[in-house]
Amino acid sequence: MSRAETVAAFTDLYLPTVNGVTYTVRLWRERWPHCRSEMPVVYPEMDGYTPGAGEHPVRSVRAPLYPQYRLGLPRVPAGLERPDLVHVHTPFTLGVAGVRFARKRDVPVVASYHTLLGDRADQHVPVGFVDGLRETCRAYERSFFERVDHVVAPTAFARDNLLERVGADVSVTVVSNGIDTDFFRPVDATSFSRLYDLPEERPVVGYTGRHGHEKNLEEAIDAVSGTDITLVFGGDGPAREDLEAHAASVDADVRFLGLLERSDLPAFYSALDAFVFPSPVETQGLVALEATACGTPVVAVDAGALTDSVIEGETGYRYAHGDLADFRYALTRVLEERERLADLCRRRRAMLSVDHSLEQLAGIYDRLL
Repeated sequence: MSRAETVAAFTDLYLPTVNGVTYTVRLWRERWPHCRSEMPVVYPEMDGYTPGAGEHPVRSVRAPLYPQYRLGLPRVPAGLERPDLVHVHTPFTLGVAGVRFARKRDVPVVASYHTLLGDRADQHVPVGFVDGLRETCRAYERSFFERVDHVVAPTAFARDNLLERVGADVSVTVVSNGIDTDFFRPVDATSFSRLYDLPEERPVVGYTGRHGHEKNLEEAIDAVSGTDITLVFGGDGPAREDLEAHAASVDADVRFLGLLERSDLPAFYSALDAFVFPSPVETQGLVALEATACGTPVVAVDAGALTDSVIEGETGYRYAHGDLADFRYALTRVLEERERLADLCRRRRAMLSVDHSLEQLAGIYDRLL
């Protein structure tokens, strides 16, 4: 069987933007040489980031609807040599360029299904236009993903969405994006807790990540209202001001830590008695896996990818979306079973590793060759 040594990644999202896609692409690039050769990447050029070896920026323009992002012109940089295989991570301009590049050079092309485009429709248009935009997004997804040789999805939820709701006639394999378990591990969080004056005598739960309205974070505030639980938020985003106002209106100890240094994240997770994740729109929910790898059980909404990512009674408990009483019950169970669940979380670390994911990817690549 032929081996895929060099895999060219094409992505519309990359550094200096920080999100789940850029995290995954960067981590795969760093770890791929451990098992094979190299993974050059083609991405939109942005101010604030200087490319290194194997990174190929292309000229870009501001993305419509998302002014914080850039769309690369659908071109292939002259310095990119013919790889063994192409992996596209996004279905936009550079994703299309990646498919064309693969076809012209007669190499297989794999696509990752990271984002459910149709599920964001209500963020961009009035209510009366949501259904039309959602169907347009799904039609586009069908057209794009049916042009590739294979699709990988991070969870069964994402796979089923592409096959059943989008209706794409494609071959899909579930492969977790994986996380860096060398970095995300249980650590002594004493210094972190003192720095942020986190209480020692009462439970501390928290969330870190983007504060988006679609993340449903106000539900976590409501869940701790009237209890002795301290809720801490790390990160930032467009919903933060509304969240702070909501926290001030209820009987709860809620603290906003702001953006955390990446080096502080293992200590943040380790300082928590539970990680809370009420977002119903995840395709994987990497922060839940990061918390698990740090030995912190998760309380998650039983919706989207979290139905797969959080294992009931092992890495945490899930609750019914919108059911505040069920949220509080799941939170109580996690706090009562904290030691048992933390031990089970630590035992799952090897399965969460990006190295495990890349071994699975390498097998898919080789079969396509």
